[in-house]
Amino acid sequence: MSADNVLAILAMALATYATRVAGMLLGDRLPRIGRVKQALDAVPAAVLTAVVAPAVTAGKAEMIAGAVVVLAALRLPMLGVIAVGMAAAALLRLAL
Repeated sequence: MSADNVLAILAMALATYATRVAGMLLGDRLPRIGRVKQALDAVPAAVLTAVVAPAVTAGKAEMIAGAVVVLAALRLPMLGVIAVGMAAAALLRLAL
């Protein structure tokens, strides 16, 4: 592994650590009302979407599982939607 690779990995690790520490240090100082509260409430769904979106476009089974998850999200709580999505993806990968 070259020195450039090691330096890049260390820089990414430092950036990740700094982001987490900043969140812990500054999180208590953020207002818990109004637009900031709405934005913070939307973060978990936004992160989940950012993680899942590339996976949904990976193949036919994943696209169908994504559609199943969207339908499940209309009726189930988040944990149920995740369980349905995992089961749908696993079964569709076996079937297709």
